[in-house]
This record gives sequence, C-alpha cells and structure tokens, in this order.
Amino acid sequence: MSEIETFRKTCPYRDTAMPAGEVLSAPERLVGVGFRCWLAGYQTSDIGCWEVAWHEFSQAVEPHEAKPLMAELAYWVRAVQDGAGRKIEVYPAPCRRFCRDECLAISMVAACQHSACPAFRACAVALLGSNKIDAAIEGAECFARSLQAADQVLSPSTVFMGAGLVSPGVLGHS
Repeated sequence: MSEIETFRKTCPYRDTAMPAGEVLSAPERLVGVGFRCWLAGYQTSDIGCWEVAWHEFSQAVEPHEAKPLMAELAYWVRAVQDGAGRKIEVYPAPCRRFCRDECLAISMVAACQHSACPAFRACAVALLGSNKIDAAIEGAECFARSLQAADQVLSPSTVFMGAGLVSPGVLGHS
C-alpha cells in the first residue's frame, strides 16, 4: 500500500488546517504529498524527498504519465518557493495530516482545475505571503492541467478548503 493510501482521511487535530471530518480523495492527497516532498527537497537538498514524491506519483498514475507530472510539480513548487515572501511550511513526509500551507497549495490546484479565479489568486497570495504570484500561478495552471490529463481531478469542494485559511487582507482588498 502506498504512503498516500495509508494517510488517514480525517484530520481530528485542532491545530491543523483541515477541519475534522474533511475527506480528501487520492488526487488531493497526491497534490499535498507531492508539494510537501518537493518543497522539502528544495529546502533540505535531500534527494530522498523527491524520490518519495516520484514513488507516490508513479504508484498513482502510469509511469509514462508520472514523468511530466513531476516536471510540472517541480516547476510549480520552485515558483512558489522563489516567489514566497516567507518560509513555506510543510509537515514531515510521513505525517498523516496537512498543515495550513499544504492545504492552501491543494486548494490552489483545485481552484485552477475548476476555474475559480478569485479563490485561486487568494490562495496563491496567502500561500506565498507576497503579491509576486504570477510565476506560481502559471506553474499551478500547468500542473493542474497535467493532473487533469492524467485523470487526477481534484474535487470542486477542495477549492473551499483553503478559503478559511485566507485572512481578509490577503484577498486583495487591503
């Protein structure tokens, strides 16, 4: 059983970003684990983090589909890291829940797949802690399209998972 399949589908801890009872499908968990592992690889220079991501993606989709997904994931995560006005936080790879930044990343991709532009931009600004979001948006759009082409479609309800994590000043109305 892959690491993604072993993730618990609920997040009962009060200190986490996901409310208790939130159910995440395999595509959402795949995006969350991919974001977590790829960013951790950049932050620590540990190639083992990227190997975990590759393993999860190659288990979720056909190997010939995994390679372009990984390229798009890498581009998006690099753009997030480079555009961030703060340190992006991720939980350790084996953690069974997602933190605030991971939830925002998942919501960002879901919003892109479902053409929810205001939510997409709000999640990007909240995640990056900066208004330098253009490259991250472009990366997320490419990654979201590649996921969709590989039949990894996030739920429209996932768009709203990040809505409670966006502070009023982040919506562009400050």
